[in-house]
Amino acid sequence: MTFNIENLISWQNAFFLLDIILVWYLVYRLIIILKGTRAIQLLKGVLIIVLIKLAAVLLQLQTIDWIINQVIRWGVVAVIIVFQPEIRRGLEHLGKAGFRNRTKRKVRKGEAFVQEVDKAVQYMARRKIGALISVEIRDSLDDVAHTGVPIHGDITNQLLINIFIPNTPLHDGAVVIQNFKITAAASYLPLSENPMISKELGTRHRAAIGLSEGTDALTIIVSEETGGISIAHHNKLYREMNREDFVNYLTDEFVAEEEEETKSNLLQEFFDNLKWGNSE
Repeated sequence: MTFNIENLISWQNAFFLLDIILVWYLVYRLIIILKGTRAIQLLKGVLIIVLIKLAAVLLQLQTIDWIINQVIRWGVVAVIIVFQPEIRRGLEHLGKAGFRNRTKRKVRKGEAFVQEVDKAVQYMARRKIGALISVEIRDSLDDVAHTGVPIHGDITNQLLINIFIPNTPLHDGAVVIQNFKITAAASYLPLSENPMISKELGTRHRAAIGLSEGTDALTIIVSEETGGISIAHHNKLYREMNREDFVNYLTDEFVAEEEEETKSNLLQEFFDNLKWGNSE
């Protein structure tokens, strides 16, 4: 067999092209998986640092290049330290899941949740019992839940009503719901400092808006003064909602017929369980 240098170069080019395609595919999949979570902000930050690094090299900005090198060197360590619990949970779940295929089925997730919350909210609205209920979607509410009293109970309208009965130990503060479980009560939400918020809105509404400014959580407010039902979500406040609009909003957000994949996607499994936005 004769050695052909042209064939070797051709194979090297093919592997180089394959390498580039695989890297871009992995980056694309990573962006899709992290889209809508807090981790996407971290990814944006990394992209900005890379662009600054490239500009510093091209323009020969030595001081900036040195600073960016230090940021990159210590930033990797900082990210591992900051997100260590989430990374550990993701790796543990990945180890448990292994390479097994999962049987999938259609489910209407959140239907019972909407029914129980609606019953509780309508009961409290008629009696002007103030309430604040924050529901985790993707962005984790662990920090908020830790400010309150742990509950870890199933969602029932009776439990929600009893929590907010005036002059009881847990009525002052917010209920935090994660993965369709009541995680905590009497939790503190960050107050919004937006000067454009109407002065007629009280602390509950301002706290609900404050949480919606920093996370994608949905917060339900029942006014103690008027009995009006409002929702704060995506930095917007939907005030004085009637029952139909309220139920429809919750249904659109939490009730979905899902058909799961027949094969496990290990990369998806790992990032789904980093708890960027989900909570087990």
